[in-house]
Amino acid sequence: MSRTRAARNEWRAGILTEGSGPVVVGILNVTPDSFSDGGDFLDPEAAAEHAAAMLDEGAGILDLGGESTRPGSDRVSQEEEIRRVVPVIQRILAARPEAVISVDTYRADTATAALEAGARLINDVTALRGDPSMTSVVKEAACPVILMHMQGEPKTMQDEPHYEDVVREVRDFLARRAELAISAGVRQENVILDPGIGFGKNLEHNLTLLRNLDAVVDLGFPVLIGASRKRFIGEITGVRVARERFFGTLATTVLAYERGVTYFRVHDVRANREALAVAEAVLRTPRL
Repeated sequence: MSRTRAARNEWRAGILTEGSGPVVVGILNVTPDSFSDGGDFLDPEAAAEHAAAMLDEGAGILDLGGESTRPGSDRVSQEEEIRRVVPVIQRILAARPEAVISVDTYRADTATAALEAGARLINDVTALRGDPSMTSVVKEAACPVILMHMQGEPKTMQDEPHYEDVVREVRDFLARRAELAISAGVRQENVILDPGIGFGKNLEHNLTLLRNLDAVVDLGFPVLIGASRKRFIGEITGVRVARERFFGTLATTVLAYERGVTYFRVHDVRANREALAVAEAVLRTPRL
């Protein structure tokens, strides 16, 4: 049994147990306007087929999004978001009942519909700030929740983002959001933190956070990183087409793993899984 499949089996209990190794989170956007794969998987059957392919390549979790959060994106209605995601969840689980599905939403009603359809995690880019009812949904479902840092909102977040100390501010924000969630009844073991690479952050902010991911890891919660194909990689490498920022993404994955990150939200599952397998063998095998 591979390390990735072992980690996936641990998720049957609802949370990832310590020692299961790094987990690849495959991105599945069912939107017309996501920055890298917008429009590719609008058809539920195409989305389900891509989900199956990512599972076969080693994804431990599938993260399904029905509203783009790329810089400059517009919001969609809650009804449209639900219409996009629920049929895809149903199709995926009909074919692959073992799949662990996360839904990328800040809306309580969307989260409720997704969980009822079989999703098992909520990925909230607002860290439970976007909808006052979301905390109750997560609490009642007793499901894992990803709390992400974002300065501003997707429509305007890249309009001159500013920090006095990006590491301290992101770390303190995530610590506060985790504390508030737990005090409201969310299980501590169900909290996952995401520093929000590319969300209200410029090139130097992103690089500084990547250099100092241990500051977030040291808060004591599992950490997810989502740097896949993002613009800052293109700024460094000169690769202008998002889906071609393949090698730069692999670098962020390995560097983040070395700094203690557990979850890696990526588009290219097999490549990142293989990179993590090598990194894990090098970094986690005891010296003779």
